Amino acid sequence: MLGPCETEALRCGAAQQGTPIAAEAVARIDALFELERDIKGKPPPERQRLRAEHSRPLIAELKIWLHAQRANLSAHSETGKAISYSLTRWSGLVRFLDDGSLCISNNAAERALRCVAVGRHNWTFAGSDEGGRRAAAIYTLIESCKLCDVDPRAWLADVLTRLPDYSARRIGELLPWNWKRDRIMVAA
Repeated sequence: MLGPCETEALRCGAAQQGTPIAAEAVARIDALFELERDIKGKPPPERQRLRAEHSRPLIAELKIWLHAQRANLSAHSETGKAISYSLTRWSGLVRFLDDGSLCISNNAAERALRCVAVGRHNWTFAGSDEGGRRAAAIYTLIESCKLCDVDPRAWLADVLTRLPDYSARRIGELLPWNWKRDRIMVAA
């Protein structure tokens, strides 16, 4: 769904221009986030079912409404730009409807990457383009551990000791979300 930047763009458009269109868009998006608060913590299949029942109709109405509003706006207005941005990326914005494990927003991912953006001048010293790609891969795995509530040090220590003798065909089992699931199953 809309990330903080797009929602903020609509809010700013509503506040600065006093546009009822932007205010209505924010109200519609807020209704979706309210539904998400109600299903937070439920298992992914149940979240997907509830989204299909409650959120999908709101999303369908929102898309129709956005198309109608865009037709009445200048493509250069802030609200028009925000609507065009959303419609251009629609399939990605509504992906959460088909996967109960996904969040409606990318706020958690943006927060996780904040440290990379803040320290980006340090990445000029990665040694090479390949070094930068490796650093990005490690950052992705460490942040994935955090999002899955896995201790990155414990995961990394275990994976690095097991990796030399591990089958390349089974490498997916060592990803943080699978690693955690396997730990839970062994403990049970």
